[in-house]
Amino acid sequence: MNPLRIGLFTDTFLPDQNGIVTSVCLLSDELRALGHRVDVVAPQFPEHLDRRADVRRVASVRYPLLPTYRLAWPTRKSFEQRYDVVHTHTPLTLGLAGARLARKWRVPHVATYHTHLEAYTHYVPGMTQLNRAVHFMPRVVGRLYGEADAVITPTAGTLDTLRQAGIEDAVVIPTSIDPAVLEAAPPIADPWPSGTRRLLTVGRLAREKRFDLVLDALAQLPGAHLVMLGEGPERAHLEDHAERLGISGRVTFVGVRPWTEIGAYYRLAELFVFASDTETQGLVLQEAQLMGVPVVAVGARGTLTGVQSGYSGYLVPPGDVAGLVGRSLELLSSPAEHQRFSRQAREFGGRTTPAGVARQVLAVYARVLGRSDLTLPGPGQGAAEEGDHPRNTPAYGR
Repeated sequence: MNPLRIGLFTDTFLPDQNGIVTSVCLLSDELRALGHRVDVVAPQFPEHLDRRADVRRVASVRYPLLPTYRLAWPTRKSFEQRYDVVHTHTPLTLGLAGARLARKWRVPHVATYHTHLEAYTHYVPGMTQLNRAVHFMPRVVGRLYGEADAVITPTAGTLDTLRQAGIEDAVVIPTSIDPAVLEAAPPIADPWPSGTRRLLTVGRLAREKRFDLVLDALAQLPGAHLVMLGEGPERAHLEDHAERLGISGRVTFVGVRPWTEIGAYYRLAELFVFASDTETQGLVLQEAQLMGVPVVAVGARGTLTGVQSGYSGYLVPPGDVAGLVGRSLELLSSPAEHQRFSRQAREFGGRTTPAGVARQVLAVYARVLGRSDLTLPGPGQGAAEEGDHPRNTPAYGR
């Protein structure tokens, strides 16, 4: 097998921490373990020192509406390396550049639809009103993803969104989490006060994630303390909301923590509570379940398949604070029930492996390239031994 040269183009990457970053890191690691050559093409962060050998940075500027976000500003000189396959993971400047390069080089373009774009229109002034008036975003999705040779999406819950944009043949390939990284997290100082019920939620503190509903639920859960892991533009609003609810002393805002520490928070938590109704998959749900933490979440789009309701946790309708409260109380009030759900959550969360996901993606590459030899390593290009796997090297440190 001749190894592929693969370009993974993403507008969000380390030091940012989110589902797309996790997906791209794991995919690159597994593809390299199978003998392929991978570049992650991502925006430059001036203060960040890369520890991964697969990253290729592109000059960037600060996005004024999100001060912590870097918007890549590519030029013709940004892309000296040519790829056999261009795989875009976002629809902004680098995603568009990747699609343009694939056309120029006449190589296949594979695009993964990670994000429900309509939920993010409020980050562009006037875009929400435009979308409501003329259904602008489905047209954008159709244009951006309709020209790709193959489209991947992490859950079946997003297929309807893609069909509305005229994309009928998307392939569902779930993103996976490596449990070894979570389980290897070193001990941390316990952020929960002694004697409280330990609730956890994780994600970027943004309007579309609906952490305000999690706080509303906390206000009705006596004796519970919530740890919020993440950072974002809504933090000040959420702190004010907790103050208005009279629960500011029952919430700990931890901020962003290194990926290698996150497993320690799951290890200490009793229950994971999540209220976003815009997820295409919701990787934090899988992280929690892999660590044996039952989930109570809103069931919408990607979370509908991310939790097995009644087995690994419970799903409630979008906006149903009473449902979040009721299901949380059920799991917290019965030690036997909580233990059973914890065991089942760990089993459910581990059903998809990173290596299996990479092989499914390689099958898509094989189809668009017209090759049948890509999923099995060839002579001299065998899969890495466990000790040589990219995730077992310092390059995996985020």
